[in-house]
Amino acid sequence: MSTKALTIWTFVVTSVAVFMVSLDNLVVTTALPVIKHDLGASLQGLEWTVNAYTLTFAVLLLTGAALGDRFGRKRMFLAGLALFTLGSAAAALAPSIDWLVAARALQGVGGAIVMPLTLTILSGAVSPARRGLALGVWGGVAGLAIAIGPVVGGAIVEGVSWQWIFWLNVPIGVVLLPIAWRRLTESKGTSRSLDLPGLGLVSVGLFGIVWGLVRGNAHGWTSLGVAGPIAAGIVLVGAFVLWELRAREPMVPMQFFRKRAFSAANVTSLLMSFGMFGAIFLLAQFFQVVQGYSPLQAGLRTLPWTAMPIFIAPIAGIMSDRIGARPLLVAGMALMGAGLAWIAVISTPTVAYGRLVPAFVMAGVGMSLYFAPVANLVLGTVRRSEEGKASGVNNTVREVGGVFGVAVLASVFSAAGSYVSSQAFVNGMVPAIWVGAAAVALRPAWRASRRRRPEAASTTSPAGMVSARSSSTNATDGCAAGGPVGRTLD
Repeated sequence: MSTKALTIWTFVVTSVAVFMVSLDNLVVTTALPVIKHDLGASLQGLEWTVNAYTLTFAVLLLTGAALGDRFGRKRMFLAGLALFTLGSAAAALAPSIDWLVAARALQGVGGAIVMPLTLTILSGAVSPARRGLALGVWGGVAGLAIAIGPVVGGAIVEGVSWQWIFWLNVPIGVVLLPIAWRRLTESKGTSRSLDLPGLGLVSVGLFGIVWGLVRGNAHGWTSLGVAGPIAAGIVLVGAFVLWELRAREPMVPMQFFRKRAFSAANVTSLLMSFGMFGAIFLLAQFFQVVQGYSPLQAGLRTLPWTAMPIFIAPIAGIMSDRIGARPLLVAGMALMGAGLAWIAVISTPTVAYGRLVPAFVMAGVGMSLYFAPVANLVLGTVRRSEEGKASGVNNTVREVGGVFGVAVLASVFSAAGSYVSSQAFVNGMVPAIWVGAAAVALRPAWRASRRRRPEAASTTSPAGMVSARSSSTNATDGCAAGGPVGRTLD
């Protein structure tokens, strides 16, 4: 097979896989009322229908990347895809809410293995000159899948039944498995040993933090069942950091975070997911609860926002090769924050949809400018052999940011509003959206404050190199470097 054909097949396989896995983050949200009726589920059962996937997905992302480095990325990709497909079939056949929650957890395990490996497999198959475009499209596909989940779920529930939300994955997985087996090439990381203590510490630690976050609204943030797991999780993650600093072959080399670009990209991912997931969670309900639209109608009305990545992300990927990732990320966060603030300012129970569209477009463009270059930036700071670990870290940060965003914005909503009336809902939604806007705006605000310092403008750091540009590959450490040498992401 020619190199060009191999690259095309790799792109197709990884894009389909990342779309399928990312879609299941929010696809079930618009089906929850029907699932409640059919399975006789309680409110807590419905919460865990969403949280079981998010929890296992976020906790095991680092583990999935480490297993790919150790046993082979193609091999573990196939295993993860098979698990995800099996979990989807089990969810579609669920006779009870407990069965459905368990199946969603199995989906999350498979998705956590697949997600980081799609990025490293694709990165290894494209040339440095095309890397920004390929990873920009990859980011756009992932972002689009997450954002349109409620639209797809609403369409399937109204057109067929909620079970087909999960059945849809099964034929795609069955077809994709043999294609991936034949068309993908095998690769491994430099580490041949598995960091079992590190795996245990970070998995249990993240489990504790995420477990507390997803239970905070229902049980109270100061209760022992919420504060205890969060505190224990923080301690275990701290112990993981200490272990990784002394481990001979660490799962996450701590020197990654000495690189300003890597650290800044992960902070950006955390803040963007915080605002995006939390806002979409509330706005999807606003159109249904306040303005009386069906799940499908509500999802369609968010398309000016959620469909933007498919149009903007590829262009932004090309631009990141030419001007670097920093300007795109800062502009994207600024636009996203401004869009959310605009929504908060104009939202009323009777606001006309046409008044919301410009704000949705602004937020969607901002989201697209983030999704396109962030993967390229993260991978551009490490060696090719370390891309699996770097990808796992970034994906974990993004997922945890999304969980935290939904939990915090829902808490703000509960404190200021309720579902009693349309006005009560808006009273809670508006301050929650403001919190999301403020979180997203922290990144461009920090950048603006740095620009005011004359000394900051003249300081450069080789460790802060941004994403790949073919003319500036670092030959000494094997990094697929990104922007011009010395360009940093402050």
